[in-house]
Amino acid sequence: VRKLRPRVLTCPRDPDGDMSIRIPHRDLAPSNVDFAFSLYKHLVVSAPGRDVFISPVSISTALAMLSLGTRGHTQIRLLQGLGFNLTEMSEARIHQGFQHLHHVLVESETTSDILMGNALFFDHSLELLESFSADTERYYELEALATDFQDQAIASRQINEYLKNKTQGKIADLFLELDSPATLILVNYIFFKGKWAQPFNPESTREEDFYVNETTVVKVPMMSQSSTMNYLNDPVLSCQLVQLDYTSNGTVFFILPEKGKIDIVIDALSRSTLGRWEMSLTRSSHVDLHVPKLFLSSTYDLGDILRDRGIADFSGISQEGRLKVSVVHKAALHLDEKGEESAAPTGIPPNVGSKPLTIRFNRPFIILVFDHFTWSSLFLVKVVNPAEGRTFPKGETGPSWFRVKSIKGNKEEPDA
Repeated sequence: VRKLRPRVLTCPRDPDGDMSIRIPHRDLAPSNVDFAFSLYKHLVVSAPGRDVFISPVSISTALAMLSLGTRGHTQIRLLQGLGFNLTEMSEARIHQGFQHLHHVLVESETTSDILMGNALFFDHSLELLESFSADTERYYELEALATDFQDQAIASRQINEYLKNKTQGKIADLFLELDSPATLILVNYIFFKGKWAQPFNPESTREEDFYVNETTVVKVPMMSQSSTMNYLNDPVLSCQLVQLDYTSNGTVFFILPEKGKIDIVIDALSRSTLGRWEMSLTRSSHVDLHVPKLFLSSTYDLGDILRDRGIADFSGISQEGRLKVSVVHKAALHLDEKGEESAAPTGIPPNVGSKPLTIRFNRPFIILVFDHFTWSSLFLVKVVNPAEGRTFPKGETGPSWFRVKSIKGNKEEPDA
């Protein structure tokens, strides 16, 4: 039985700070967190004025798994791109860490709806190497499914049905029309809907204005609650921070920068910044919180980033010559009012006569979703226009070697 970390820990500690007890998934934490913020920052820089939504832990998992199909310098380059130093951590320890991380996140989140997994769709003319099939199934629970890529309508329907079944209908229609020369498509998916330890009252949700920029105002469903919560006004980064817990190991930071300073705050995000916030959070502040109700969704094709970096030797997957590989990442996050069925919405602060501090997230803001048991970055979000769709525009770029390109296009959003 896994013991949960005491709630006194309100945000992920510096992963370098407590390694006296060797736990496989925590070996990954420093590299995973650094990679998460690096990817997030570069996406923000490359997409000014647009929403950014990623699941770093899911992307890291997919690419680490794919490294099992690479060899030599290609494998080293891929793992180093994820932030791992192979002189300090062996390849075996990396995969054992991800194996344990997946188990903890998926099989232990009994009070949250988290669905996460991987599937490899390959043309039926290919024969996968037994070593690759065995290792990916062992460490990552990968399912390998043969399909006919010559008939792209059938292949796309098979992939869509697989995802729909695996996510209980939460993710569907990944491919409206499959248009890819790939002979292998690796699909990595994650859906998360947590249950608030302190739920919102649905009857308090109202339609309110959200100020995208100086000229654009949209209507959004705004959740609200007046209660005690962890709060920080950070004069260093000119932002306000509210931290809410899920009933599981999840914790969420809603960060409201001063007008026009959102990218400055994002650029400062790091493990040390999180540590400073943890030390500075004021417990049990009386806050009147207003935050949009959101459903976030994004789709990425990560295959081009591998080819751009010269990661094209996948001879560890099959001996069928030079393979054309596509890596598709699908993420979805639902933020609504709900908590556990037995948990009633709260709205009574400890000092009834005290005046609450009102925080209204009605302009661009940041969301950080962590699992504080594994120190994993589940989601990093920049919300610019909550009324728009969540599929990213084409041609986004990431850190040095990391370039993200969406499968489906999306109209450009106004600059923030």
